[in-house]
Amino acid sequence: MGDVFPGPDLPFGMAQWSPDTSHPAEGGGYSASSTDITGFSLTHMSGPGCKSGGDVPVLPTVGAVSPSAHDAFRHSQQSATAGYYSVRLANGTGVQLTATTRTGLADFTFPAGRRGNLIFKLNGGQNGDSAVTFRLDSPTEVQGSVTSRGMSCGEPSRYRLFFDMRFSRPARGHGTFGSTGLHPQARALSAAAPQLAGNVGAYVTFAAGPPVLAKVGISYVSVANAAANLTTEDPVWSFSAVRSAAEAQWNALLSKIAITGGSRSQQIVFYTALYHSLLAPSTFSDDNGQYTGADGGVHSVGTGQPAEYTNFSGWDIYRTQAQLEALLDPAAASAAAQSMLNAYRQTGMLPKWQAYGRETYVAAGDPADAILADYYAFGARGFDASAALAAMIQQATTPGNVRPGLSYLEDLGYLPQNASYGCCNFHGPVSTTLEYGTDDFAISALAGALGDTADQAAFRTRAHDWHSLLNPSSGLMQPRLIDGSWRPHFSPTAGTGFLEGDSWQYTGMVPFDIAGLAAAKGGRAAMTRYLSKVLAGFLRGETGSVANLANEPSIELPWEYDYLGKPYDTQRTVRTIQDRLWRDAPDGIPGNDDLGAMSAWFVWSALGMYPITPGTATLTLGSPLFNRAVIDLPSGASLQIIGSGAGPRHPYVRSATWNSAAWTRAYAPAAAITSGGILDFKLAGSPDRGWAASRADAPPSYGA
Repeated sequence: MGDVFPGPDLPFGMAQWSPDTSHPAEGGGYSASSTDITGFSLTHMSGPGCKSGGDVPVLPTVGAVSPSAHDAFRHSQQSATAGYYSVRLANGTGVQLTATTRTGLADFTFPAGRRGNLIFKLNGGQNGDSAVTFRLDSPTEVQGSVTSRGMSCGEPSRYRLFFDMRFSRPARGHGTFGSTGLHPQARALSAAAPQLAGNVGAYVTFAAGPPVLAKVGISYVSVANAAANLTTEDPVWSFSAVRSAAEAQWNALLSKIAITGGSRSQQIVFYTALYHSLLAPSTFSDDNGQYTGADGGVHSVGTGQPAEYTNFSGWDIYRTQAQLEALLDPAAASAAAQSMLNAYRQTGMLPKWQAYGRETYVAAGDPADAILADYYAFGARGFDASAALAAMIQQATTPGNVRPGLSYLEDLGYLPQNASYGCCNFHGPVSTTLEYGTDDFAISALAGALGDTADQAAFRTRAHDWHSLLNPSSGLMQPRLIDGSWRPHFSPTAGTGFLEGDSWQYTGMVPFDIAGLAAAKGGRAAMTRYLSKVLAGFLRGETGSVANLANEPSIELPWEYDYLGKPYDTQRTVRTIQDRLWRDAPDGIPGNDDLGAMSAWFVWSALGMYPITPGTATLTLGSPLFNRAVIDLPSGASLQIIGSGAGPRHPYVRSATWNSAAWTRAYAPAAAITSGGILDFKLAGSPDRGWAASRADAPPSYGA
C-alpha cells in the first residue's frame, strides 16, 4: 500500500539496490503480493505514486542465459533491515544487498557446482529507456548508462544514469542481447529507440566457485564519476564492513528519537515510519561535488554545501516531512534548501515536484515556499534564507509556469473553473487557489522571521483569497466561474475543481487561520459539525463525504479540533487513525507514502503533535502514543514527551505540564524545539473536556 521498497538505502542516499517484482508497486517497484522477482535495480523512490526509477535491473540466474528470466521467491526467505536486504531465490541463489550513499554492494551466492550469470536488463526501467550503453572493460568490471524516460506522471523528466560495476572474481563469459537474440562474446552495446523493443541488455557468467561480490557506483554525470564514487566510498571487498557502516549511519539518525513503552508492533511501526521519513530528498551530486543541474548542465556544489539533492515531492512533504527533516538533520535540510535555490538560479524556478534533477510539474500550488519556510522554522539555517525569500516572492508575483492563473487570482481573488490555464500539468482551480494561499502565508512567515515586515503583511493578506471560494450558502469551498457565479450542479463529493479530493476534504484547508475559517462558516459549532461529518469515516477513496486519511488533503483535518475548544476530539480521532490505518503488516502504510510525507505524519502523531501551520514552528497537540519519547534537538538540548498512563485505550489528555508547570494550551510551547524541556501528559480513557478548551488555549490563527 505504501509503494515503498525493501532494499538498502542510506539517509537521503543516491543508490537504492532493491528487488523489483513482476507485479510492481509504482515507484517502489515491489509488491508484497508478488512471489516473482524480475531483477534488482539500482534506483527507487519511496512511495511516489507513479512509475519512476527502477534503473538497470540485474538478475542472478543459473544455467543457460535467458534475457526474459525472472525467478520465484518465498517471503519467508527474505529479510530487510535498515541498510540491508537478503533473499533466497527459487534457483538456489542467495542474494544479499547493502549500500553506501552512492554505491551498492551485493553478495551473490550461486548454488554449489553451478555456473552463475548476472543479466543486465538495460531497458528494464519502470518507464522504459530511450537509450542504453554497456561495455565490458575487463573480466572484473563493466560500465554503462541508461537514458530514462523519467516519471510516468507529470511533464517529461528524462535523465541519464551512469554505472560502474566491479566483481570480486573474474567473469568467464559475457555477451549482449537484443531484438536479434543473444550475441555471445560481445563486449559492448549501444542502442536507442526504436532498437529498444523487447529485451535489450548484457550478461556476464561466472564459473562455479565462491560467492561473487558485485559493487556498483552510480552517477548522473558520467561513467568516470560513477567509478570515482565507487573507489571513494567502497574501496575494499568487505560486505560486513559496508553493512555495519550503513547500520551505524542509520542508528545515529534514528536514535535522535528514543521511545519507550507501547507495544512491540507500535515501536516497529514508529521506527519504520521514521526510516521512511528520512530517505528523500536524495543525494544527486557525486563525491567530487559535480551534478547535472536542472538546466541540464554540469555544475558543482558550492562551498559549505555537503551535497546537492533532488526528488522533492513538494505537494506532499511540505505538510510533515520537511519539518521533521529539519528538526532531526538540519545539515541535510539546509543542503536540500540550497539545492532548491540552485535549481532556481539555473532555470528561474524553484522545484515543484522535481525528480532526478528534472521538473515534472506534478500536483498543485507552489510548494517550495512552504518547504523552505518550514526548513527555516524548524532549525535548518545553513542556507541563504534571504535569497530564498527573494526567489519565493519573485515566483509568487510573476505570471508563468510556476503559478498558472496568477492574473486571475490578482483580478478575481480566485482561480475560475471555466478559465484556460494552458500549461504545466495544472490541477483543480479550487485546490490550487487554496494551495496558493498556503504558499503565500509561508512567504509571509519567512519574511516576518527575517524582519521584512512589508512583505510579511502583504503576503499574509494575500493568503486569504480562500474567502472568495467559501460559499456562505453551503459552508463549503466551491468552484466559481469567471463572471463571479458559482459553478452550477455542484456536488461536494465530486472531484471537479479539486486535486485528489473534493469539497468535503478541502474545505478545511486553511491551515494558517482555522479560527477565521470557523468564523466564516458561522462559528465554532458550525466548524465542529463540518469536521465531525468529514471525519466520521476514513479511507474511502479520493472523493466522498468523508476524509481520506491515506492522502495529503485530509491529513490536517483531525488536528483542527484543537482550534475549536475540543482537543479531546483531536486526541480521539488521531488515535483511531493510528489504530485502524497504521499496522505492522505489508499493507500497514495507508496509501502512497509520497517520499515520507505520510510516514512523517505518523511520527508526529505518535509524538502527540503536528506541524499544522506552514512556515511556523507551531505544533498542535494530540496525545503521545508512548510512555516517553526523547528528541535530540539541533541545539544540543533534548525535548522529552512523557505520556503518563499511555496505553491502548488511553488517548485522552486529562492534564499536562511543561517543565513541571501546568500547561493548558492545545499547542506546544515555543521553546519545545529550540531549548527543549519536559512536556508531561497525564493520559486516561475518558476526556477532560475542560483541558485546553478556552479560546485563549487554541493554537494561533493568522487573520488577514
